[in-house]
Amino acid sequence: MAIAGHLISNNLPSVKQLQCFLAVAHELNFRRAAERLRMTQPPLTRQIKSLEDVLERQLFSRSTHDVSLTDAGRELVIQAEKILQQLNELKTGALSCENSLRIGLTRTLNFELIEPVNQQLNRLDASDDVETPNLTSAQLLQRLSKNTLDLVLTGEKGTGHEDSVQYRWVCREPLLMAMPAAHPASLKEKVSLEDVSDLPLFWFARSANPSFYDKCERYLEQLRFPLKRVKEPDDSLVMLTYIARGKGFALLPQSKCTFNQEGLCYRELTDHESQKLNIDVFAAIRLNEKREAILNAQEALCNNGFPVESGTGEERSSPQQPLP
Repeated sequence: MAIAGHLISNNLPSVKQLQCFLAVAHELNFRRAAERLRMTQPPLTRQIKSLEDVLERQLFSRSTHDVSLTDAGRELVIQAEKILQQLNELKTGALSCENSLRIGLTRTLNFELIEPVNQQLNRLDASDDVETPNLTSAQLLQRLSKNTLDLVLTGEKGTGHEDSVQYRWVCREPLLMAMPAAHPASLKEKVSLEDVSDLPLFWFARSANPSFYDKCERYLEQLRFPLKRVKEPDDSLVMLTYIARGKGFALLPQSKCTFNQEGLCYRELTDHESQKLNIDVFAAIRLNEKREAILNAQEALCNNGFPVESGTGEERSSPQQPLP
């Protein structure tokens, strides 16, 4: 009874505190972590402060511009993930329905605007069960491997999971060019990289999506003209504001080109470049998956009615939307 009394003490960290801690630990940015948890930043900060008080140690080093984990914070990441994994297994074990689907969607794309995929998700009646909408493909694949998700939609095939994950191609998402409306090339219906080579390209870190990064880099390295690249801001809206002011351009998934601002426009890439610069979307499940509900869900997402392009051997599509 002495052990039970200790475990029910109110001096233990709460599940919410550990979830908030891991969100900040993964993002190293309080604003993005708050968005991921669908909460505002002040209560998130209070949760972290309360956790630090309970544990009597500092978990993050904070400055005006940077957030980093302390040694104690790095140790807690491992322990907190194990604790939450065990709690999740408790929820998804005997307490869960055998045929329930735990689906994760990469934050890189807005699947509500990729109509054939969205329709299949609705037919699967998965809208209320879709989890982790603010994780990267790499993070989703990690959760898939740990059996905390059953199926994930990723941007490109991930690396490092070849022995545990099987992929099936779903669709191809075009990249559009977000560019200054005042640039002369904006008068064109389709724009090439050479047309805007006088501007820097806002570019992401390879760690965000190694497969997609490498796919793009293979093409960019073949260009016969210099293309300056600058680190994209953490906040995409800030980046688009810079673009509207003529500070550069970016390549964005079509389903994410929804923000409108004076001075900003979106243009399609030329046919040649659009064939090289795009995002192939895959439905990934565990390699040894045998449950019929999950296999059927993957099959449904992959048979979504997209037309077949000659020579690919796979179904592909470029859904069209009006451009601002």
